[in-house]
Amino acid sequence: MARGSVKRVCLAYSGGLDTSVILHWLIDRYGCEIVAYTADVGQEEELSGLPEKAKATGAIECVVRDLREEFVRDFVFPAIQGAAVYEGTYLLGTALARPLIAKHQAEVAKQTGCDAVAHGATGKGNDQVRFELTFRALAPELEIIAPWREWDLRSRPDCIAYAQKHDIPVTATLAKPYSIDRNLMHVSYEGGILEDPWRAPDESMFLLTRSPEQAADAPSEIVIAFERGVPVSIDGERLAAAALLQRLNAIAGAHGVGRVDMVENRFVGLKSRGVYETPGGTVLHAAHRAVESITMDREVMHERDRLAPRFAELIYNGFWYSREMDFMRAAIEVSQQNVSGEARIKLFKGAVQVTGRRSPVSLYSASLSSFDEEGGYDQRDAGGFIRLQGLRLSKPGA
Repeated sequence: MARGSVKRVCLAYSGGLDTSVILHWLIDRYGCEIVAYTADVGQEEELSGLPEKAKATGAIECVVRDLREEFVRDFVFPAIQGAAVYEGTYLLGTALARPLIAKHQAEVAKQTGCDAVAHGATGKGNDQVRFELTFRALAPELEIIAPWREWDLRSRPDCIAYAQKHDIPVTATLAKPYSIDRNLMHVSYEGGILEDPWRAPDESMFLLTRSPEQAADAPSEIVIAFERGVPVSIDGERLAAAALLQRLNAIAGAHGVGRVDMVENRFVGLKSRGVYETPGGTVLHAAHRAVESITMDREVMHERDRLAPRFAELIYNGFWYSREMDFMRAAIEVSQQNVSGEARIKLFKGAVQVTGRRSPVSLYSASLSSFDEEGGYDQRDAGGFIRLQGLRLSKPGA
């Protein structure tokens, strides 16, 4: 796009090096006004001074939105209900936050009279896709600017040099051992020293979890209750969504639960090494499965489990606001209608163990399952059932 082609741009702004440079670069490149937008999804960064910093860098306005409750309630908990785990390992913390952040960015852009949106995602990663698919789904009339795909800055040193040249207030240095993304669901680490997949992560890196070796020498047990597949309480105390996940992060993190080190397949076609801490999310997945085990019809569970990898893939690839996602979420919601009950979980030295599950709507029947009593089950019926199942396994003429 040419200079003057956009008049006002809403920029996803964190106040860090990249977005501070982007803010100035957009003004210089397009001659436009900038509305800075920041989403609080639990990144635990100091947000109080951001409006002043954004304006000092050239923004005409800075909008900060607290999205923590909406993030956990409307994105994290549906992912738990749908057993969404990407490539068997990644619990999708960043992927779940991006469509929410982008949704509110589009809203802010329209409310403040912007004709374009901009983000700081690079051309190699997944976030560019997640942001832009959301914009196209919810606000297709807005132009999209992705500076990392346009400008001639190619590295962190280039950005630091640009900031120094234009007197942009940043505190970044050339030391960048890795990149961090944090929200209430997880902390992710990638890039820098972690680009060597053989190198073990430094213990000092982790923010949410103790190492299992240094965790408490005595286990903890907690009881998590669900209603229709949604977590609602810990040890009998009802909590709002964000508070519940924050509480679980603290409890599970102290026991070294939730660390993952993987090489994943990005949507753009690259392999990437990521290290993740998801203590509360790890516990919720285990507890939810435990409650499902006694409340969910077998065939419904198996169908949901067939959908789960595809559900995770849609989240990872940025298709939260797609028609196929609407279909998927509707099916998952129906599957959860009977998933109400409690799971007892033991946490110890990095391990999560289910030690009990109960529900007022349990489908489990001790009398039917028991080896010690008949309980209305005629074991002779099993012979005919097995013979019927074996018909297709018999060789012709046998």
